[in-house]
Amino acid sequence: MKSETRVRTLLLIACTALLQSSCGGGSSSLVSPPPPPAYTLSVTRAFAALTFSMPVGALQAPGVSSHWFVVEQAGHIRVFANQAGTASFTDFLDISGRVTCCGETGLLGLAFHPNFPTDPRAYVSYTTTVGGQLVSRLAEYRTSDAGATLDPASEVILLQVNQPEANHNGGHVLFGHDSYLYLGLGDGGGGGDMHGAIGNGQNLDTLLGKMLRIDVDAGVTPYAIPAGNPYAGNALCGGSGGSGGNGSAPCAEIYAWGLRNPWQYSFDRSGGALWIGDVGQNLWEEVDRISAPANLGWRCREGAHVYNSTCGSGAMVTDPVAEYPHSPDEAITGGFVYRGSLYPALAGQYVCADYISGRLFHFDAATSASSTLTMASSGSSGINPSALAEDANGELYLLDYSGGGFYQLVLLPGA
Repeated sequence: MKSETRVRTLLLIACTALLQSSCGGGSSSLVSPPPPPAYTLSVTRAFAALTFSMPVGALQAPGVSSHWFVVEQAGHIRVFANQAGTASFTDFLDISGRVTCCGETGLLGLAFHPNFPTDPRAYVSYTTTVGGQLVSRLAEYRTSDAGATLDPASEVILLQVNQPEANHNGGHVLFGHDSYLYLGLGDGGGGGDMHGAIGNGQNLDTLLGKMLRIDVDAGVTPYAIPAGNPYAGNALCGGSGGSGGNGSAPCAEIYAWGLRNPWQYSFDRSGGALWIGDVGQNLWEEVDRISAPANLGWRCREGAHVYNSTCGSGAMVTDPVAEYPHSPDEAITGGFVYRGSLYPALAGQYVCADYISGRLFHFDAATSASSTLTMASSGSSGINPSALAEDANGELYLLDYSGGGFYQLVLLPGA
């Protein structure tokens, strides 16, 4: 079993030539600095006795490091003790009978309420079939045993969106630092966002191709809309019986738009910016960073490049903060800004992966959003990283979709 795969030379610490006086004659000479130290970003197998089936997400409950939760695409959420020798897991939630899987459909996301389990609610994103129609669904579940499990019978459907195709479902769900719940949905699938005259990404009358933001704590059924959403005064498009668009006005749930297939996003622990990995069409994979509502460009643009000029009003779009080209890469898995303590050299670097090639990437999270950065290659991890995860201490992990392994990101000295 693989224990460690070197992935890349991460960074060379920048230094300048040093001007210093010679010992003998008092004259100055330019002296070359010593070679800078090199660091290698690697992955190492964690919890080697555990193997998961099509894992697509991993997380810990808020402020609790004693256990991990792994989302399996076919409809299970597994829980296990955060101990290296752990050899078994149990079901935290089993809704496999409700989930339509697989390909890009299935159980796709889990988010704990920030006060869980004192507040007993958790939120799950999955696809299902209703009357022959594929839908994306956001549902609330509750624990009745102090956080040991979620009760499948407690389901309350908050939001439902019709899916015209089986791909580009997005589906990751998480709470922001503002305590609002965020859900990213893809553009409805197929290729090139060919739905309607301008595509779903730029069509504000649908929830497809959008990052949604809702308030689940306002005591409003099914949810309230935060005042800062750009169309907060409009009608809901999702609702428990909604189809995902009303066709007549921009949807109140929309926070950001112009997304193709957002897969994995996170909030930076420092400053709270939202980082989104958006899977490209056939040329560019992109990373977006936003702190306010924004148009992220699709289908007008793929990454920072023109894709289809028939895409709406031509409103101002926010360029990605980073991108990388296809070949050998094909599908970004979004990640995290590293805020852990084990590897100071990695501090402040955004780390993400490519699902197809297995390569890892990183760049400085402080990169200006006004300039697009082409990310450098890292080499191959040897796995198919379907998700990155962050533990309570800010350390990073990866899931291998094909092999079912759980890996930790490590930084090693030397090339």
